[in-house]
Amino acid sequence: MISSLHGSAAHVADDSLVVVVGGVGFSVAVTAQFARTVHLGDDVHLHTNLIVREDALSLYGFETREELTVFTQLISVTGVGPKSALGVLSSLTVPQIAQAVADDDDAPFRRVSGIGPKTAKLIVVQLAGKLAVTPASAPAAVAPHGQIPVQVTQALIGLGWTERTAAEAVASVAENASEADRASVQALLRLTLALLGPARKESVGG
Repeated sequence: MISSLHGSAAHVADDSLVVVVGGVGFSVAVTAQFARTVHLGDDVHLHTNLIVREDALSLYGFETREELTVFTQLISVTGVGPKSALGVLSSLTVPQIAQAVADDDDAPFRRVSGIGPKTAKLIVVQLAGKLAVTPASAPAAVAPHGQIPVQVTQALIGLGWTERTAAEAVASVAENASEADRASVQALLRLTLALLGPARKESVGG
């Protein structure tokens, strides 16, 4: 069982990476959000789950152990395969998944591509009581630490910056920011906007 990988990103696609470890390249399926934060040559550490099928070996990787745990729980649900589980984690954060299950609300899952109404309901029913819900009184912990740069990047894209510019700026700011600022979406967004210049926006065409 390959439980983790730590190496260099040799290839980055929309939802997968090739991570080179000791001269061997491992193809790993990841969430779209995480893929957008990785650049060629980046040092990458992933918690992984190896899915063994008769015709294939597929490796799925996650930035946090919490994401891996939820992935494992999702694929235990009837009708949810690894690709669908990865789609859920690409669309929702771990706290959002846990909250939806706690609220018996299958609507967030029905909005995920590949998840039908019946499967969405099964996710809520079969995972009930299995996921810890983040207290609402702890806003700094609303998202896993690794999700914060992703949320800031998405916010910048919504403001008109290109995806590449936004991701590179967030990575640059996060590298030099304090631990407290890296743990806050608002703080990291404010610092990144200060770097980019709040009055400047880019069209999608660049």
